[in-house]
Amino acid sequence: MIALIYFCALIFIFLWSMGLLRRGLIALTSSHIEKSLLLFTDHPLKAFLVSIVFTGVLQSSSAFMVIVIGFVSTGILTFKKSIPMILGTNIGSTFTTEFIAIEMDVFMWVLIATGLLLIIFGQRPFKHAGKSIFGLGMIFFCIQGFSKIAGMMTSQPEMMKFLEMMQHSNWTALLLGTIFTAIVHSSSVCIGILMGFMNEGTVALQEGISFVLGSNIGTCITAVMASISGGYAARQTAYAHVVFNVIGVLLCLPFLTMITEFVELLASSPAQQIAHFSLLFNVVSSLLFFPFIRPFYSLILFLLPNQTK
Repeated sequence: MIALIYFCALIFIFLWSMGLLRRGLIALTSSHIEKSLLLFTDHPLKAFLVSIVFTGVLQSSSAFMVIVIGFVSTGILTFKKSIPMILGTNIGSTFTTEFIAIEMDVFMWVLIATGLLLIIFGQRPFKHAGKSIFGLGMIFFCIQGFSKIAGMMTSQPEMMKFLEMMQHSNWTALLLGTIFTAIVHSSSVCIGILMGFMNEGTVALQEGISFVLGSNIGTCITAVMASISGGYAARQTAYAHVVFNVIGVLLCLPFLTMITEFVELLASSPAQQIAHFSLLFNVVSSLLFFPFIRPFYSLILFLLPNQTK
């Protein structure tokens, strides 16, 4: 019971830390994000690259997609111009997982202490920078916490059932990743928790990869919710995000065993293995889709016709 309470507390702290990190970065760069989004959407490659950069800055594909859908719903940005951004945001979101996979036992406390000092004594914009630094330090603290609690959690009947379900099949792990991410509204949080359990050897690499694939689908829920009252073009954008992620996952699944063997060669740490997979999967799927933006645009128009016409 104590382990479960500790686990839930770590999830809450992780979510809060991600929010603090994001708020600090947005406060520092929000005006630049909005101007750059409109300035660099005249060419698909520019839109693709700028979405990678600013998703990395925001530390959240969901947050970036909400901004894009907001522009589309107001007519500032067209649905067609948003497609390269959808492809780019998946790559930008992997920066977080790559970063949190790094082991920072001592440096974590330096980040926390520095962030607190800047928040308490700093002036703007140092205070905003302090929020981001403190949030980042707390994220590393939570990752360590998940690793330490993993062994305790496996003795809990509920967690054993969850882990057994993941080991039952790749499809089950994928479904659990989708559902968990949709509930938490953050793939970074879910992958961070997964890294903790993988570092303790309680989740195998192939099931972890399947969970990450499901997480890529589950993260679309925020964009879908943001588009509900945004009009037809906003719904198209959210729908395109879902379709792109689902197709990418379905193309990857037949090669899962081969991919697992390849990922094992990339790093010795399970956390870094899963972070590298997330990066490679999103880069490859986005680059494969990029030459087919026009056909993909036509596909979404076919799948989601305008019923008002």
